[in-house]
Amino acid sequence: MPQARVSGTVRSPSVNVFIDMGHPLLNRTVDGFLKLGAVGAAHAASQDVFGILKKESVSKHDLEHMVKNMGKEGLRWGVVCGIYTGMEYGMEQVRGRHDWKNALLGGALTGALLALGDSHYSRDKMVRNAITGGAIATASEFLRYLT
Repeated sequence: MPQARVSGTVRSPSVNVFIDMGHPLLNRTVDGFLKLGAVGAAHAASQDVFGILKKESVSKHDLEHMVKNMGKEGLRWGVVCGIYTGMEYGMEQVRGRHDWKNALLGGALTGALLALGDSHYSRDKMVRNAITGGAIATASEFLRYLT
């Protein structure tokens, strides 16, 4: 995990959960699913808490909705990350090198696969998702090595 430095030695928090599934592809996929799934759940919770604070009242229904929303968003974000991580690792193994092209191809394939699972599937949407997934993954790979 990259380190962040702010006038001294302040390290960014890191979460290191490792579950050995017996194969590096499965290890990375499950690790990505768990880590980004937790981020997705936290994102959903923060949005719901904001809505509750704005309303200035809390009901049992609000809390049930928040928990359900956290589960859905955590699952959705986890699946996207799991697919992307698996695709990127697969590209790395097939190509025999670790570079930005793996991120590009992994992101594009992930975007295309996610379009297939959508209820409003179209070829245009699949191509747009592939382009967007590849662009985001490539940008994140470039940003990772800026320091």
